[in-house]
Amino acid sequence: MRYELLGSLRVVDGNGMSSISAQKVEILLASLLVHADHVVSVDQLMGEIWGDRQPRRALAGLHVYVSELRKFLHRPERAEGPILTRSPGYMLRLDDGVLDSREFLDLVGLGRRLLRERRFEEAGDAFERGLALWRGPALGDVGQGPVLRSFATRLTETRMECMEMLVDAQLQRGQHREVVGLLYTLATENPLREAFHRQLMLALYRSERRADALKAYQSARRTLLDELGLEPCTPMQDLHKAILRSDDPAGAATLASV
Repeated sequence: MRYELLGSLRVVDGNGMSSISAQKVEILLASLLVHADHVVSVDQLMGEIWGDRQPRRALAGLHVYVSELRKFLHRPERAEGPILTRSPGYMLRLDDGVLDSREFLDLVGLGRRLLRERRFEEAGDAFERGLALWRGPALGDVGQGPVLRSFATRLTETRMECMEMLVDAQLQRGQHREVVGLLYTLATENPLREAFHRQLMLALYRSERRADALKAYQSARRTLLDELGLEPCTPMQDLHKAILRSDDPAGAATLASV
């Protein structure tokens, strides 16, 4: 069985793809998947499902949702379902199942290691495979509880880091012209993420577009000053100075943190 969280929540197996229409049961499944193979307490589950407005019979309601979830995940070929009762709550056991968020994090970790080893083509392949798992915002619109919000935020941030490292791998392979369009989009969609601006400057400069690289710096600098009252970070400033001198800016634009 394959559980997918990198987009709307869904379950995929040999019979096809299925999703849960009942919102609270969906939140329950998401909460158990976020902590797959670990026990999630009853209090934590009720907090994710109802927040601070728990009904008087919240515990009874939780038991009903667990029963519905067990029916949803039941497969005739399996003697025991994946939802287990374990004090002080419940646990979803993956066994031989697959969780796409773990796949993604494993691929990012692999790519980060390959990038440190300067195996840029293999690193880029790992990052691309990880990014290809995404179908939309993490968890879609499932739940607003603290655990699910934190999980989605972590995955989204890691996705951005993965994009940064993928571009770094491509730049190290000399694919400067190929990434310019992507970097314009990333810099526009994430105007306060200085790494994308720095990468765009480098890609433009090495594509023999020095003037455009300098314009990209000035545009990013205005945004940072207007939004935060801050000058660009030191790596961006160093790269800007190198471009002004027409130096090879390799030393001024280092790899993203790996």
